[in-house]
Formats: sequence, C-alpha cells, structure tokens
Amino acid sequence: MSKTKVAIIGSGNIGTDLMIKIMRLSKTLEMSALVGVDLESDGLKRAARLGVATTAAGIDGLVGMAEFPGIDIVFDATSAAAHARHDRVLRAHGKQVIDLTPAAIGPYTVPPVNGHANLDEPNVNMVTCGGQATIPIVAAVNRISPVIYGEIVASIASKSAGPGTRANIDEFTETTSKAIESVGGARRGKAIIVLNPAEPPLIMRDTIYCLCGEAADTAAIEASVLAMVAEVQSYVPGYRLKQKVQFERIGGNQKLRIPEMGESFAGVKVSVFLEVEGAAHYLPAYAGNLDIMTSAALKTAERIVEHRRARVAA
Repeated sequence: MSKTKVAIIGSGNIGTDLMIKIMRLSKTLEMSALVGVDLESDGLKRAARLGVATTAAGIDGLVGMAEFPGIDIVFDATSAAAHARHDRVLRAHGKQVIDLTPAAIGPYTVPPVNGHANLDEPNVNMVTCGGQATIPIVAAVNRISPVIYGEIVASIASKSAGPGTRANIDEFTETTSKAIESVGGARRGKAIIVLNPAEPPLIMRDTIYCLCGEAADTAAIEASVLAMVAEVQSYVPGYRLKQKVQFERIGGNQKLRIPEMGESFAGVKVSVFLEVEGAAHYLPAYAGNLDIMTSAALKTAERIVEHRRARVAA
C-alpha cells in the first residue's frame, strides 16, 4: 500500500528531527517537502541531501511547489504567531494540519490519553513538549481518583530551547495549563517551565503534583501511572520514572490552600518524577523535550492514516 505524503513547515530542530523520524521509522508516511525561511539552515540542507524537496519561501513556497497537490498532511513546527496564517492557507487547500506550536487552534491531542478522539479534525494541536510528557500522568491519576489540582514543572536544557521555544514561553504555560484540565482531567491546572543552563546539558526532567480526594486508592493510582508510563514508552523509549510514585496524606487539620482556587483541601498528594531521554535521531539525547513532541506528532499522523484506511475499507 502506498504511503501518505506529508510536508513539514519549519526547518529548525523540531522540524528536522521529525523529518528524520518519518524517514527512518514510519511505514505509512512519506516525506514530500521540508519548508523553511533560511536557505542556509541545516535542516533544509540535510533534507536536500536526503532527496526531500525543499523551499526557503515559507508557506507560499510550499503552495507553489509541484509536490503540494499530492501532500495530504502538513506538520507545522514554526511558532504560535505564524501558525494562524499557515492554518488558514492549508485548510483552504484541504490539507489536514498537525500543529506542533502552542497556537491551540485545533483540539489538544495527547496520544495515550485522547489520541483517537480527533482524527477527523482539520487541525490537531500537540499541546507542548511539557504537556506531552506530563498530561498522561495527570490523566492516569484522574482515571482512578478525580484530580482536584494538577501542577507540572518541566525542566529542560537551555541548549534544547531554540528561538521558537523561547518566543512561545507564555503560550507554553497557558496552553499546557489548559490542557492539564481539558485533557488530563484536573479541575485546575498549572504549568511551569524551567530552562536549565547547566553544562553539560541535563536530560529533560518533569515533576507532576496531583491533589486527589481523601478516599483516593494509592495502590490503584500507582498501578495506573505505571501502565501509562509503559504506554508512552511504546513510542518514546526514553520516557521513564526516576523513582517510585510518592503519596502524602493531607489531613483536615492541615489543609492545603491553593490560592488559584481560593479554597483549602484535605486529601492525597501524588508526586511523580519523570525523565525523558531523546532517541538522538537528529537532536542530542538530552533534548527529550523535543523528542517527545516529534514522537507524539508522528504517532498522531500515523493514527490519522490508519483511521482513513479503516474508513475506506469499511
């Protein structure tokens, strides 16, 4: 069966890593074009060496390429500001869009949580790298005991944060916080990102705190978290727990006050500590934050293709 042709807008770290993943790993997707704005970018030069069509004229250059009519899915790995126009242009041409920016025009999509829910949408949003790493854990806790409050801290190597990431810090925190609620299931969510300048660069670390009710079943929560970690590892092998899931009971005589919610709560605090090591297809292994983003986007695109084929077969 022929592969589905795809294009990537953005020839930086994320776009180039995604291109290499598609070419090395995918049995259903075919790289058709890589789009950038800098003719001298390493991504465009690498794509040309690999036989992939390229343009340095941005979205307009893509639309004008001979390959464009045969492309079905377009990944956008640029910026939240640029994505709004890209989405309008691509939808006008009937292309399905997978958004790797925090623009959040389409529904939030996290493969192990709601990966099958948005396959017919014209635009799906991959949240953020921190969201892809942490929201599965919030959802794993929430499916056992409702999460009253979920807070995540994503610490990434400063060297792995390119200009796009740095320009979108505000969008990162806002988008991730919303997705902790709408996808993860928390009543209230909060996200913090830390750019760590340490040398040598450190692997991505994520801390997830969830507050559940007093009747929360800690054994069931731990089992659910472990099952979720295994599911994420199926497409991000470097995703792992750093230690056992931690629990702390907060009694009625020492309630936890959450200013954002204006209330105090008794219950069970769940703490999960993760590490995400990248597969080093293009990026260094410490850039697990980018690796989990491109891996999630690849997983989503392959599911879209499988969904289309199943619909045709039916």
